[in-house]
Formats: sequence, structure tokens, C-alpha cells
Amino acid sequence: MYETHAHQLGKLLGAKNIDLIYGGGNKGMMAAVANGVLKNGGKVIGIIPQILTQWEHQHEGITELIVVENMHIRKRMLYEKAAAAIILPGGFGTLDELFEILTWNQLSIHDKPIFILNSGGFYNGLLQHIQMMMKENFLYNAVENCFTVIEKPEDMFLT
Repeated sequence: MYETHAHQLGKLLGAKNIDLIYGGGNKGMMAAVANGVLKNGGKVIGIIPQILTQWEHQHEGITELIVVENMHIRKRMLYEKAAAAIILPGGFGTLDELFEILTWNQLSIHDKPIFILNSGGFYNGLLQHIQMMMKENFLYNAVENCFTVIEKPEDMFLT
């Protein structure tokens, strides 16, 4: 389901002529979104740190690939170039990027919209934990103002 949703999201972005700025890999969720965009005539810009070109194997078929020195530069460039963030199911790197962009929004470093694609309830536990953080007064802003949770790719365009 996760890769299916990622590919569907890519198709929707491509069909709506929305450029994809992403991590530059040719495997898994990242590749599914990028390939969906490309198959629907969209533009895809990948940003990948040199060290990950061996692990994630950069996507050679995208519109533009930017290889950077490290993860910090990658994240900064992703945030600078993107109009919004869409968080798909993923691992530690995905969570790192989610919490950094949430923190940057909280500190008014930027105010880009954040969407969490909760495919099949993948993020239910995390969302409950964030609610607990809010309840216990560890957050400065109301959770409802921090991000938008969507259950399927097409929901992103209904908000």
C-alpha cells in the first residue's frame, strides 16, 4: 500500500504540473513518487548527499540531480526549494526530516505547509504521541496548526 500511495501521489503531482523536490534516490518510496511524476510529464529535482549515492543509488532518469556534500546541506536545500513538505511512510531519515521541518516552522524559520500521508494508519502511533506532547504542554503551537494529516494521496488536493 505504501509504494502504491507514493506512486499515486507522484502521478497526481505530475498531472497537476507540480514539481517534485526530493531526496534523489532510485529505490523505495522516493523512487515511486519520482517515477509517478515523471510518467505524467512532471519535473523532478533530486538532492542527494555524496555518501548516499552508494546506498540509495541516485536516480539517473530525473530532470535534475544535485549531489551535495552532506545531509545537512541536503535538508536545507530541500526546504529552500520546496513549496511544501509531504511526509510519506519511512524510517529514521523521514522522521528526522519531519521533526526538523516542524521545528523550523515553530521557530518561524519558514512557514511551509506540511502534509503527513498516513497510509494505512502508518503514523497513528506517532500522531498519538504528538497529541500527548501537546496535552503535557511540550509544544508551543496547537497541533492542528502544525501539519495536515491525509489518509490517501488525493486528499492533499482537497485541503
